[in-house]
Formats: sequence, C-alpha cells, structure tokens
Amino acid sequence: MAFVAPTAEQLGLFLDLDEIKGDRADFLIGKAVELCQTVVKPLPDEASTVVLSVAGRAYLNPGQVTYETIGPASVQRPTGSGGIYLTKADRTALKSASGRGGAFTVDPTPDTADPSPTWPVDGTFGPGLEYEPGWGWV
Repeated sequence: MAFVAPTAEQLGLFLDLDEIKGDRADFLIGKAVELCQTVVKPLPDEASTVVLSVAGRAYLNPGQVTYETIGPASVQRPTGSGGIYLTKADRTALKSASGRGGAFTVDPTPDTADPSPTWPVDGTFGPGLEYEPGWGWV
C-alpha cells in the first residue's frame, strides 16, 4: 500500500485543536512529507506519525521559540531557528518504519547449496556404522 499524506483535519486532531487553518496545514504537511523523503523514499505507511509530528511542531511554534517570559516580554530563540526540521528521533523512526537502521544478517549460502559432503566419506568411521553411546562408532 502506498503512503497517503495526512490531511489538515488529521493534523487538527493530532494537535487537539478545534479549528485549524486548512491552507497553512496542507502546506506544512506537504513540506513535512518532502523533508521526510530526504531520509526514506518511498515513505512507508507508518511515516504519517512522523509527518504529523513535524508539521505539528511547525504549526504550533513557527518561530521555534524555546524560552518566553510574559513579564517585560523576553524571548529566546536558538541559532538557526524557525522552519521545519526532523529530530534525531524522527529520522530513527522513519528508518525503522522502512525496515532500515537495525541489525541484520546476511546468509551467503546460495539457495542451490547441497548439504551432502563433497569429500570422500571414510566408510570405517562415522555415518554408515552403528553408534553406541559410551563406545562411539562401532
């Protein structure tokens, strides 16, 4: 099944907002999808959660304000603030959802491999004789 981008209504539910600006939400979702595709392409179905998270951050806090004082109006912004971005956790979630980023095993044995021995079998030892526990091959 192909990835389907979340809708503005889904973003509103995700953020628990009664009203949402549809055009702005659609724009941010589109940009979040593009940003996620820089990590994994094509996006897996599970990527909608990361897309909603990225778009939700940008929708609620477009200036990426990290500190605010209401008294005599003090605001602190990190360097390079603003915009849409992926956190390390977002990147990890995208890679994990696509099946990348974890441990894996490579089996170098070809499908046509035959388990029978390729060397001459010694008829005086091992299979072909009778095995008696405690005595071995007799």
